[in-house]
Amino acid sequence: MRELKTDAELKQAMDQARTIAVLGANPRTDRPAHYVPAYLLERGYRVIPVNAVHEGTEMFGEPVRASLDRIREPVEIVDVFRRPDALDGHLAEILAMDPRPAIVWLQEGIANDAFAARLVAEGIHVVQSRCIKREHQRLIG
Repeated sequence: MRELKTDAELKQAMDQARTIAVLGANPRTDRPAHYVPAYLLERGYRVIPVNAVHEGTEMFGEPVRASLDRIREPVEIVDVFRRPDALDGHLAEILAMDPRPAIVWLQEGIANDAFAARLVAEGIHVVQSRCIKREHQRLIG
């Protein structure tokens, strides 16, 4: 496994995904952590919001989970809206997901090479510092 970078790799990842967990989902519609997953939902993906602060509420037609390891169904992509220095705190919950996601996608401006290397070593592909909405619009439309 490795970091996905080419257009063909990114398009294939988005074509194959059906369910996307959004770590750091936000109920405020003016925030990227809301309008990006809303866009994905409109494009036919199932979006599972994850945010401990908003657990017990609903976003995108789904209950908000407190952590990734509380998701009990397959997730192909974990889309991350968290600061780079907060990522290590989510490594264990990502690795505890059963089944594990194929890809952890770090949104634009979010990169952590050590975190990415640990995921890759565990067999999970990584995308760093790219907006999944922008890439979807560019590659799929």
